[in-house]
Amino acid sequence: MSSSIDRYNTALGAAALLAAAAAIAAALAGSTTALYLFKPLATALLLALAWFAPRPVSARYRGAVAFGLAASLIGDVLLMLPGDLFVPGLVAFLIAHLAYLVAFTDGVRFAARPLTWALFLLSAGAILWLLWPGLPAALRIPVGAYAAALATMAAQAAVRWQLRAPGGTLAACGGLLFLASDTCLAYGRFRGALPLAPLLILGTYYAAQWCIARSVRR
Repeated sequence: MSSSIDRYNTALGAAALLAAAAAIAAALAGSTTALYLFKPLATALLLALAWFAPRPVSARYRGAVAFGLAASLIGDVLLMLPGDLFVPGLVAFLIAHLAYLVAFTDGVRFAARPLTWALFLLSAGAILWLLWPGLPAALRIPVGAYAAALATMAAQAAVRWQLRAPGGTLAACGGLLFLASDTCLAYGRFRGALPLAPLLILGTYYAAQWCIARSVRR
């Protein structure tokens, strides 16, 4: 029974990666229909990967990561729909990062390594300073709050790795990749176009989500 669950979970992970690759290819090719199909499908498969993970770190960890992936799925849909839904999408991903923060504090005290936490917040501040000239006044507070939440989540993931807590290595990789993905996304939106932007943004995004989803499995 255990081996069949392991095989099912492995198949979910592989399917998620294939859907993510299809979403990236669709974005690079400018195929809106394929992007609308594969982008949310990849996140939905990652949600299933987390929820059906055998031997999870804990019920709280699994539930929080699954909630974060569900919020990410909503954010994916909002950000790819026609019209300017950037702020609602930002809120959805803010909720996702708070959910991941709940997961990463499972069995690990919040900000247990203050220096790590401070370094991540300083990094987020530097990124925000880089983006500031291109940020519309109405978005400065929302983007600043989001950057703080993202940095806090990534810092706590790194602390989890430092303390060798279950899932810590993959959580830390996920946090760093999410920071990279959102930095590329924000730079491209507020400072200037990036070459191969879909590959940079979606590649690091799905890698981050895969690491976080996979970290549920002990």
